[in-house]
Amino acid sequence: QVQLVESGGGLVQAGGSLRLSCAASTSTFSTYTMGWFRQAPGKEREFVAGIRRSGGSTYYADSVKGRFTISRDNAKNTVYLQMNSLKPEDTAVYYCAASVRHTLVPVTSRSYAYWGQGTQVTVSS
Repeated sequence: QVQLVESGGGLVQAGGSLRLSCAASTSTFSTYTMGWFRQAPGKEREFVAGIRRSGGSTYYADSVKGRFTISRDNAKNTVYLQMNSLKPEDTAVYYCAASVRHTLVPVTSRSYAYWGQGTQVTVSS
């Protein structure tokens, strides 16, 4: 069982930045592909970014490419999401998730077995 705890959300003006963190309670963190998803009110949960086990390969949704950066520190059992040039449409609850799949970065939520509780990001215009 893997427990994931997100932090770093908050209220920011458009054009600003936030850094989300997700700490995992497992000694086998480096064996999981990690992903960030988000869900806005009235919308389905969507993939934002993912990173493979070693951190050498990442994948982003088109809507955040060039603005968001995912990274991980396997020594600290933590994955990060640096969000720059934030837009009001980035407002959502952001979730981190862990997947045992490692050949590619999964982009569907059903591919992830473990989820955090989410952290709210609100971008004002």
